[in-house]
Amino acid sequence: MSSSAGIVADAVIPAPVELMPAEGVLDLTAVTVDAPDAVVVRLAGELLATTGASVVPDGGTPVDLTMDPAAGPAGSSNPERYTLTVTAAGVAVAAPERAGLLHGVRTLRQLVNAGRRETDGPLEVGAVVVRDEPRYAWRGLSLDVVRHWFGPADLRAVVDLVGSYKMNRLHLHLTDDQGWRLEIPSRPALTEKSSQTAVSGATGGFLGADEYRELQEYAAEREIVIVPEIDVPGHVNAATHAYGELTPSGEPTDTYDGIEVGFSKLHIDLPATEPFLRDVFTDVARMTLGPWVHFGGDEVHTMEPEEFGRFVTLCQEIVTGAGKTPVAWQEAAGAAHGDQSAVAVAAQAGAAVASGAVASGAVASDAVADGEGPAVVRPGTVLQYWDTRPDHAPFLRAAEAGAKFVMSPADRAYLDMKYTPEHPLGQQWAAFVELHDSYDWDPAALIEGLPESAIEGVSAAVWTETLLSRDDLFSMLLPRLAAVAETAWSRPAAKDWESFRSRVAVEAGTWRREGSTYHPTPQIDW
Repeated sequence: MSSSAGIVADAVIPAPVELMPAEGVLDLTAVTVDAPDAVVVRLAGELLATTGASVVPDGGTPVDLTMDPAAGPAGSSNPERYTLTVTAAGVAVAAPERAGLLHGVRTLRQLVNAGRRETDGPLEVGAVVVRDEPRYAWRGLSLDVVRHWFGPADLRAVVDLVGSYKMNRLHLHLTDDQGWRLEIPSRPALTEKSSQTAVSGATGGFLGADEYRELQEYAAEREIVIVPEIDVPGHVNAATHAYGELTPSGEPTDTYDGIEVGFSKLHIDLPATEPFLRDVFTDVARMTLGPWVHFGGDEVHTMEPEEFGRFVTLCQEIVTGAGKTPVAWQEAAGAAHGDQSAVAVAAQAGAAVASGAVASGAVASDAVADGEGPAVVRPGTVLQYWDTRPDHAPFLRAAEAGAKFVMSPADRAYLDMKYTPEHPLGQQWAAFVELHDSYDWDPAALIEGLPESAIEGVSAAVWTETLLSRDDLFSMLLPRLAAVAETAWSRPAAKDWESFRSRVAVEAGTWRREGSTYHPTPQIDW
């Protein structure tokens, strides 16, 4: 085996369940892909072409992709499982579903890139068998495109990056105080009046309905689901600027280009509020190809818990009525903010949720204290856990009610946090988050008493108050996104920090060759 092919056993991120090197080397200078459909042939060819391989219709080294329910680790029933087999005769990827086929090709791409390092290595891979499956179904990135605008080309680049580490959700934070980033056909003023603003006077923008569909289709081909977030009942200054009837005075609010949070809100009892929510969420649900719609619910610092609970109930009802599964930040469980000492005294224990009975199967908080509210969580609603400071009791009640959790702890998975105090980009309110911090955590250990069956998965998040360009964004994502991806995919027994450090150093050759900006953390021997 050549020296380049010999390093492949330590090249794959995230760490697979089984990787067994064998004897022999396969030349991949030219490849011919065979797959169940033309789209998979094209996508596999695109992935392998990024290594420098020539993709030819006939006569190249065979790369055969086949549907096979027996693929993957022994006894696995995971729909994303796959087996990659490389011999001196060719490459075979087997999987029961399309996602697994693409995962197998992504693994192959990493193995080839590992051998190349920079640009002059041979296009070959050592013989190997990989059997693999993910730990969690939801493996994602939450991306704020409001504080600074990132358009369709940037978003497609993010889709490709997410996919390269076998992540399968891209959650877009599309509305906030600073701007509105998605066309809503029934409410055109949202983009007519509130789409061109951003932090510190930066240029804004928005996704038209056609652009939004095209982005979703691009992601869906790559087995990635776009999850849109319309954040209510706080973070709504862009909405109240466009529609003054959403304010008690009836006057629109001024535009806002700062970075403070918690000051804006809707009002549940205004006549315009419920029709606005129904219009917006019904349009978003109709425009969205995937099964989830995120309604936000975070950082509503100036709203009484009883009113907030009514919003949570209403938004879930609208989203489910439109045929989608609701997603919300953890506050929808009725949890206080860890920093809410200034919030008004909570409602009395057992306060009823006004405007509606508890949905069948749902459970209301049975205690409201220290900022907790009487929020009602429906079975199946997905809660995104980000603030590790509040008491865990509301989350356990939500899980008992049938809620699922996506883990995004800010002190581990918020990739807009500065790496170190002197880092020029990012914030530090949650923590300084170095690469090891993003790697060394277990999603199942965050909320004591939460059954692992209630954990849907893991999501990194990046907020863009200080990020003005794709280079800024990627320098905060890389290498930390790879660490979160491994936490989401690989079981704890398969994770090893020293191995990961070595694999990141190898993977960085691909970033340099492809021109992706990354942070050269001193925690890696580059």
